[in-house]
Amino acid sequence: MPTFTALTTLPGKAPAEALGEALEALDPAPTGVGVFELEDGSGLWEVGGYFEAPPDDVALALLAAAHGAKPFAVSELPETDWVAKVQRELHPVRAGRFFVYGAHDADKVPAGAVPLLIEAAMAFGTGHHGTTQGCLEALDALIQEGATPNSIADIGCGTAVLALAAAKTWPVQVLASDIDALAVDVARANVEANGLATQVSCLEAAGFDHPDLRQKSPFDLIFANILKGPLITLAPEIAEHTVSGGHVILSGLLTTQAEEVISAYRTQGFALHRRAELGDWTTLTLGR
Repeated sequence: MPTFTALTTLPGKAPAEALGEALEALDPAPTGVGVFELEDGSGLWEVGGYFEAPPDDVALALLAAAHGAKPFAVSELPETDWVAKVQRELHPVRAGRFFVYGAHDADKVPAGAVPLLIEAAMAFGTGHHGTTQGCLEALDALIQEGATPNSIADIGCGTAVLALAAAKTWPVQVLASDIDALAVDVARANVEANGLATQVSCLEAAGFDHPDLRQKSPFDLIFANILKGPLITLAPEIAEHTVSGGHVILSGLLTTQAEEVISAYRTQGFALHRRAELGDWTTLTLGR
């Protein structure tokens, strides 16, 4: 069955959410509506609807005009076996000593690499994005420098690929948390697939708001591969939960946003240890 999408952009969270709610009331109704902030620093939000039948062009035009949005762009998506497509297009990634792969590429793991199995059907955060790859390379750099953390947290873990990499490096307990329940389920599945269920615990939490995180705090190493806004908001909490002499690896930010994040963490007692750019994205390693 073909799927139709209708996408537009407009400035501001509140107007975007209002348009998303209005979009849900269309006839034919969308099967799903998404409202997301663009990660390019423009302040624009994307509003999209997914339909099983062609949406009403006139109704979309009226909605866009009423909410100050650009005209909707409507597209028909062909029927696609998305798992097979991901398996074809998401090739294994080498990031320092780490090798991120799907089960269909198990025969490609090179000798001497640290393998991280992330199923292709759970593609978010597989290591193919510049931020995840940058974090793995930053972790590899810390390992080369002789870091030996005893406590590690992965905040906003997604598929838990960073927590898995840390757990395969050091024989310590790792806490991986995410605000999204589905992400936590995905993380647990990947932890099981890598045989690390006794070493990596997956938690649903906003920031450090979980008793297990508070009990294990402070941490020698914290990953936070999220977005610029949450990274800045969490700076005081991350500082509170990082030991003196510990490190944080931060990403999810565009290169143009890096200085603002560095400044926020300097005010919390961190110093820049390493900065690396990969495409449009920057990964920061800071020491406290």
